[in-house]
Amino acid sequence: MEPPIRNYHTLTFPTFEKPPLDSGGSRHLREGVGLILSRWRALQLAVQNQWGGHDSLQKSHQLANDVLCWFLHCKGRLHVEDLENLLHENLLLNFNTEIEDGSIEEVAEQLMVMYEEHLHKNHYHKP
Repeated sequence: MEPPIRNYHTLTFPTFEKPPLDSGGSRHLREGVGLILSRWRALQLAVQNQWGGHDSLQKSHQLANDVLCWFLHCKGRLHVEDLENLLHENLLLNFNTEIEDGSIEEVAEQLMVMYEEHLHKNHYHKP
């Protein structure tokens, strides 16, 4: 099987289907999503300053879960623009925050690259 084709705007596999992830793969993916979001300065400022209210930390955890579910349950091709929209809408609705510094696009790209690398490792390097 051919390796995935890297395109920062669309994640495409030659078969157009995502390989299934085992439970260990899902755990590693969850950790990767959490790590990237924990390094996102805009999100961390929103949490620290409670822009989403007293439950801002829980809202950031829900965002991580929403991103994970998007990766695991999205049918067909994954488009970075869709992930950018998910991040933008979440910050706007849950934290009343409009991010215009380009970090949404950067974080979405980092998440897509991490997911692609995770799938490649999980699918092509199984014993």
